[in-house]
Amino acid sequence: MFQKYKSAELVKPGGLDLKDRLVGVQRVTKVTKGGRAFGFSAIVVVGDEAGVVGQGLGKSKDVATAIAKAVEDAKKNLVRIPLKGKTLPHEQKGKFGGARVNIMPAAEGTGVIAGGAVRTVLEAVGVHDVLSKSQGSSNPHNVVKATFDALLQLRDANAIARDRGISLEQVFKA
Repeated sequence: MFQKYKSAELVKPGGLDLKDRLVGVQRVTKVTKGGRAFGFSAIVVVGDEAGVVGQGLGKSKDVATAIAKAVEDAKKNLVRIPLKGKTLPHEQKGKFGGARVNIMPAAEGTGVIAGGAVRTVLEAVGVHDVLSKSQGSSNPHNVVKATFDALLQLRDANAIARDRGISLEQVFKA
């Protein structure tokens, strides 16, 4: 899922204190010749609130099983996000499907200015001061994936210096 991101560092869930947050549960209906068959899909974000986060989707005939499956799926997709203190290293835009998300670093004490699914993801990452704007589709599945798209494009100054083959001081002078 994260192959297109150079800076995406996959993380193993062992030894991490992960907290799971439910983004949404949808009831889905499949119409068969015997009537309607109801099922549930759940989207969950797990994170250690210190830069490691993952998202997962679970589907089942009952809500509890769907959530459990989503949590297991999320633990398989953990990535490390570079943070700068309690905020982000720089502004970033992400998109997935019809959803577009813009996340911006904020001054200390600002809090998490984000709505719905974006807030859930940013809190799971451990960001405390951030501004965000979600545009286009409000479908929680796509908004979560757009937020991940933005977070996975974030790079800290050390990574930029390493990629360019220059010193850290030259990054800020350029």
